Amino acid sequence: MSVNESPAGRPPTATYDSPFLKACRREPVPHTPVWFMRQAGRSLPEYRKVREGVPMLESCMRPELVTEITLQPVRRHGVDAAIYFSDIVVPLKAIGLDLDIKPGVGPVVEQPIRTRADLARLRDLTPEDVSYVTEAIGLLTGELGSTPLIGFAGAPFTLASYLVEGGPSRTYENAKAMMYGDPELWADLLDRLADITAAFLKVQIEAGASAVQLFDSWAGALAPADYRRSVMPASAKVFDAVAGYGVPRIHFGVGTGELLGLMGEAGADVVGVDWRVPLDEAARRVGPGRALQGNLDPTVLFSTREAVEARTREVLDAAAGLEGHVFNLGHGVMPATDPDALTRLVEYVHTRTAR
Repeated sequence: MSVNESPAGRPPTATYDSPFLKACRREPVPHTPVWFMRQAGRSLPEYRKVREGVPMLESCMRPELVTEITLQPVRRHGVDAAIYFSDIVVPLKAIGLDLDIKPGVGPVVEQPIRTRADLARLRDLTPEDVSYVTEAIGLLTGELGSTPLIGFAGAPFTLASYLVEGGPSRTYENAKAMMYGDPELWADLLDRLADITAAFLKVQIEAGASAVQLFDSWAGALAPADYRRSVMPASAKVFDAVAGYGVPRIHFGVGTGELLGLMGEAGADVVGVDWRVPLDEAARRVGPGRALQGNLDPTVLFSTREAVEARTREVLDAAAGLEGHVFNLGHGVMPATDPDALTRLVEYVHTRTAR
């Protein structure tokens, strides 16, 4: 199903004609829509207040808290979409893996996945495993009204990297060693993760998410040939599994300039671009038929207001000929970012692109 159609048998939702979803469908918009990766989080004092004393994974499992955190940047910044507050390892925790998110480190896996026997620990994810997600999205869609909610998940490669390494890595030596040295085990691991990821996205869509984003945060560590052969089939399986819902599917990774065409080919309707590749060049690499999302360098927000506006104009000018453009940063909001700079940026993009 194309994203220009409503899902079969379902009337258009309150969010269907929102600027964000129109841009994703490459339709004319009243202004370029804006949202920010990690817009809900440590840059907001109200976030730090409600999260005080609550561990990260626990905060993802409290529907009322998830709702409040997800809504905070919508209230403060006037962004055109909310993104569901969660973490990419939530579905792995939900199926019983022993992992935690350690402050200052990130996800840490007690027993890394290294052998074929370890695959048995990756059981299917059921809606009951993440009933708090369904509950939170129900609360959120009631509050958001015509503002779309973006659901998300980690892509199979990025999840596999955490599981095989046991935590964050700069070199991915264990994950790549498996990919190169035992391609059958690697393929089976990613296929298992694709099923879990697809199930997690389906829960979010069926609960009311208007779009979904697949974060392949670490795919930039791969050469294009390795991505095509060893990673793209699993990502394509995820996108294909949710295609029938008719919601836009966004694909994003960091340092993926050489992979942009392949990331679109995997099944994305919208390809997220980091700050390293101008959007007009990114459009050439991705090819026609897909919208782009991005791509202001997040560190620009630490500069002067004049510098932020000048760099934003450069992004908008590079996007001027695109079929569809969703303004975003080229990566997530950094924790020390001044929230007022984000609010001003949203207003600037809306005003500058008003049609």
